[in-house]
Amino acid sequence: MIVTVAAFKGGVGKTTSAVHLAAYLSRQGETVLVDGDMNRSASRQARRGRFPFSVWDERRIAIAVREHEHVIIDTEARPGPEDLEDLAAGCDLLVLPTTPDVMSLEALILTTEAVNKAGGEGRYKVLLTMIPPPPDKSRPNKRGKEARAELEVEEIPVFREEVRRLAAFVHASDAGLPVYEVKDPKAAEAWACYEAVGREVFDGR
Repeated sequence: MIVTVAAFKGGVGKTTSAVHLAAYLSRQGETVLVDGDMNRSASRQARRGRFPFSVWDERRIAIAVREHEHVIIDTEARPGPEDLEDLAAGCDLLVLPTTPDVMSLEALILTTEAVNKAGGEGRYKVLLTMIPPPPDKSRPNKRGKEARAELEVEEIPVFREEVRRLAAFVHASDAGLPVYEVKDPKAAEAWACYEAVGREVFDGR
């Protein structure tokens, strides 16, 4: 399986999503994360700590696809229309993370329009990330709920699971570890978000 993670706007959890989807898929088979972002965030994290998968430069993508069961591609930020066409055509699933704020959603909708025009309709799915905690545990976060409703009105496919805004993800990035390996009281909750996303990616559940 080849999964590409792309975002038109920075700061929406693109690399965090790529890292944790790779961590999930590494439990299903040999996995490599191809770091195509100019910032090399995933590569720098890997050097700081340890991941249960390899992180390779994008120049080795052909070998990565040939030698690994699963390939996660962390793309360069803000891809252009031609890039989106290639990204959609070159993977099994294009994952588009977005935060629930208005500016991010506007950028995302423009991105999905470009993907659709490029022939990628039906080959991508939006992942809502950095969802703020609800005012109390009995109610979902209002902004996350509104963002989901807006995307559904636009008939944009969305993952059922949402990724919460948790400090555990920052600690994991700083340490160069998957979030389930950091000592944080919310680490298990953080990992559960990506486990659920991973199940949707891998087996449609």
